[in-house]
Amino acid sequence: MKKKLPALLLALAFVFAFPTAGHVLSGLGGKTHTNSIGMEFVLIPAGSFTREAGENEFNEPLWAKVTISKPFYFGKYEVTQEQWVAVMETNPSGTKGRTNPVENVSWDDAQEFIRRLNAKEGHSRYRLPTEAEWEYASRGGREVDPFFGEAGKRFTNEELGRYAWFQANSGKSTHPVGQLKPNPWGLYDIYGNVWEWVQDWYGKYPTASVTDPRGPSSGSYRVSRGGGWGIDAEGCRSASRYYDSPDYRYYSIGFRLALSP
Repeated sequence: MKKKLPALLLALAFVFAFPTAGHVLSGLGGKTHTNSIGMEFVLIPAGSFTREAGENEFNEPLWAKVTISKPFYFGKYEVTQEQWVAVMETNPSGTKGRTNPVENVSWDDAQEFIRRLNAKEGHSRYRLPTEAEWEYASRGGREVDPFFGEAGKRFTNEELGRYAWFQANSGKSTHPVGQLKPNPWGLYDIYGNVWEWVQDWYGKYPTASVTDPRGPSSGSYRVSRGGGWGIDAEGCRSASRYYDSPDYRYYSIGFRLALSP
């Protein structure tokens, strides 16, 4: 008859045999993750995309490859008012709704939310995505922009309206997250509803190929991406970018979190 291993040794043997097991047991390591206040995250794989990085002397576009070398978790939805209140205890939003995205928050406000959420969960993994991570995730593994389009073909308001709340269909307000179709990686409202703050300072893109770019080391303006309920269709694309001072607040600006594995 074989001897039984003590429970502790058995657990250690399992972890060494299956290295990801500890991450799975702690809620990370799988394709999705839900945190203590109900925020859902989707694992975005490593990969690359090509973006327009400026123009040459003949006014022709310059294209540069951007590589994201490590997978990361990204919010399935924009941060909602319910989630904001759970951490910050107040609601600055103009259009109130439990599952509407929080808005009228600055980049600085988003950083304070992240600081408190990290403290609440006892780690420092929550953050805003880099601008490159945001664009890569928004494309959902496709090179065309927007992700549902076809190369060389102009998309219509009706097509965009299946995925985004924007100028033509929003009624001049936000809407509860997750009501429309997601992108290929399961991210909802990646276009429209609210602009989403990202981590980077605003600046020109490098024209050479880059890996895990972080944007300029300093600046005056922070970047937001994705378009909001008041923007036209052209602004609701993966490549669209806007910028404001870090303390700027408006009723069509919110954010979505990244989570480092």
